Amino acid sequence: MSGVCGCCGALRPRYKRLVDNIFPEDPEDGLVKANMEKLTFYALSAPEKLDRIGAYLAERLSRDVARHRYGYVCIAMEALDQLLMACHCQSINLFVESFLKMVAKLLESDKAALQILGTNSFIKFANIEEDTPSYHRSYDFFVSRFSEMCHSGHDDATDRTKIRMAGIKGLQGVVRKTVNDELQANIWEPQHMEKIVPSLLFNLQQAEETESRSPSPLQAPEKEKESPAAVAEGCLRELLGRAAYGNIKNAIKPVLMHLDNHSLWEPKLFAVRCFKIIMYSVQSQHSHLVIQQLVCHLDANSKSTAKVRTGIVDVLSESAVIAAGGSVGPTVLEVFNTLLRHLRLSIDYELTGKYDSTTNISNQIIKEHEERVFQEAVIKTIGAFANTLPAYQRSEVMLFIMGKVPLPAVHQALDVGKAGDDGNRVIQLMLLKSLLQVTIGFQSNNLLATLPTSFLEPLLSASLMEDAELRLLVIEILLSLIDRQENRHKLSHISIVSDISALMLKVDKCSRQDTLFMKKHSQTLYRYIYMSCKQQNNSDVHYDALYAMLALISMELANEEVVVDLIRVVLALQELCLSNDDSQSVWSRCAIHALSAAYLNLISQLTTLPAFCQNIQQVIDVRHKEAPYLLPEGVFEAESRVPECMDRLEKEMLFLQSKISEVLAGSGYSSERLGIPYIPQFTDEDRLSKRKSIGETISLQVEVESRSSPEKEEKMPAEEITFETLKKAIDGAAMEEQERERRRQVVEKFQKAPFEEIAAHCGARATILQSKLNQIFEITIRPPPSPSGTITAGYGQTQPRSVPVYEMKFPDLCVY
Repeated sequence: MSGVCGCCGALRPRYKRLVDNIFPEDPEDGLVKANMEKLTFYALSAPEKLDRIGAYLAERLSRDVARHRYGYVCIAMEALDQLLMACHCQSINLFVESFLKMVAKLLESDKAALQILGTNSFIKFANIEEDTPSYHRSYDFFVSRFSEMCHSGHDDATDRTKIRMAGIKGLQGVVRKTVNDELQANIWEPQHMEKIVPSLLFNLQQAEETESRSPSPLQAPEKEKESPAAVAEGCLRELLGRAAYGNIKNAIKPVLMHLDNHSLWEPKLFAVRCFKIIMYSVQSQHSHLVIQQLVCHLDANSKSTAKVRTGIVDVLSESAVIAAGGSVGPTVLEVFNTLLRHLRLSIDYELTGKYDSTTNISNQIIKEHEERVFQEAVIKTIGAFANTLPAYQRSEVMLFIMGKVPLPAVHQALDVGKAGDDGNRVIQLMLLKSLLQVTIGFQSNNLLATLPTSFLEPLLSASLMEDAELRLLVIEILLSLIDRQENRHKLSHISIVSDISALMLKVDKCSRQDTLFMKKHSQTLYRYIYMSCKQQNNSDVHYDALYAMLALISMELANEEVVVDLIRVVLALQELCLSNDDSQSVWSRCAIHALSAAYLNLISQLTTLPAFCQNIQQVIDVRHKEAPYLLPEGVFEAESRVPECMDRLEKEMLFLQSKISEVLAGSGYSSERLGIPYIPQFTDEDRLSKRKSIGETISLQVEVESRSSPEKEEKMPAEEITFETLKKAIDGAAMEEQERERRRQVVEKFQKAPFEEIAAHCGARATILQSKLNQIFEITIRPPPSPSGTITAGYGQTQPRSVPVYEMKFPDLCVY
């Protein structure tokens, strides 16, 4: 029998004998290296035998796994790895199929050691660059199995960690093997991404929970390198770094689904960390696609709880900061439009108390404070987006947001009733806060382009509204745009500064663009400053902001003409308090006097004219002694010092126009222009402030100033208001109403009249037009000359020969 066995053994194929010889009698001795070298040489010499070698090794490995002979299993996998690393030929594909079957067999085992062994072999295979692609190889099983290993719940904590790390590394190997080969299975398909990405996020999330429960600073750096979270983060970064333009959506969508399914938006810390990893990993030119996916996800969660929406918006804000400048994408305004739409929806939710206007949702209770937090988060995000934009796009966004503000002068069809008024007021407030966030830090060299009329007029219209908070926001927006030397924080409070050099103000010469801006908009700015000071419900912060406005205009946009005009405005405010035509409170009048004193003190030192400084200082000294309530320190810091009534003030306490003109005239300023009292030009927009009498909406005096030479300015007499003037104003309004009615009738006629009637009407008009054209042509166009030199007209009459144009003689002055 031994002879027969020996004879049969000799008849076995050589590759089987070579494979059998690499296995020792005792598996603990390990692979027989000498025999392994023979097997490798044989495989290289006869590559067509590779597939048979692989199949036989797979057969032995399956038998050893079934018999629990794990030592021989390790030897077989080591042999496979060495063959795989050594052989790179066209027949490698058939060998790989056998190799992958053996790896799959190990991964299906319940033993953690075999799973890790199979994973390590697969990772080695993944790092091999094959010479020829495989068209039919599938990695679906490995994606599923490695994803399952990432969620391992093994009883032993050490084995559980090892299995999870093996699963993550296996997924990393699958990605490396397939992501750059178009002929391989498309790993970017949704069915694969929905397994890979959540598996990586699960391990990141588990690490955060562990750290929050039991942080261990000792030995943390050494373990961090080999922790599942660190490996998962590296794998996720590698995956996103390889993502092309068309694959970003498939990679980001599973992240959003995972955060939704596990309610991870509310703490927001993990969500922010995930998207920081994403934004730093994707290619910079693709970062706007991530922003777009977040915006779309916010739309999809428009009726979710305020905490969920706040989490999404906070992630948007953090992502926008990381995104490169100007990479919000081609649809910049669409991003801002989406954010503003959600801001409006949140306001509606807050006011109505429900997510749907038609049905009541009883299982979701809307909490007002949560909606307020969401609104503030949206405003912050708008500012974060704006900071990434170039100047020209930022100006467009400012104009876009301003167009959304519901102002009565622009949007006549506003909601009526108390709820509608509250809604419009909250919308105005939130949109102006958003606009303020956009303007913070925005420095424009050309205010004429940054503040066009279409933006400036509606913005200043809001400064005349009754709501004090809205007016303050408008002033703060203007201050942010005008302050380009960062002087605003140095002028935060209105005060009498004895020496402005201590403030270290930065004063730059007015540029040509700024001069053009002031020539176009100066009167509008002066008028709204004047009107804002008159508001009855102004507080300390309003006068602080108005003082900063006057000061910044003087430092940023002022030439000699602007300085004179600002002094005229301040003197007009002083005269307003003295006459008290608007029946203002004593405190308001004292506050305006204090504002005038503070600004004149500042401008006198900025002009560096000793006589001017001395004149202003004399009045301030008198007020310190006799009327401290006319100075900022007596009005805003000690309100009890304001008297109950203020009937008359002595001349020594007032800034006199005659004395200021005298000291300025000696330094080259226009004393004639300063001698003309400032009178604001009222417009229809003043109705926004709901004045008490109609007389205030009509200019009582018309200021006529010479634009050519300031030296020839003459004060024109005031236009008197008579019965005829009022009648003309009323008749003009009636004529406008008639014209509007006529236009409406024409439009209605073309919309409702039958086609035949419209065609007949247009045909009659066309006939009249054609007859007129024919008459013109008969006069201007002559028939061509006949050979005989005369033209025979009807009834035997002769007509003189017409001269062609090229033969006509024109005077030299008429020839071009």
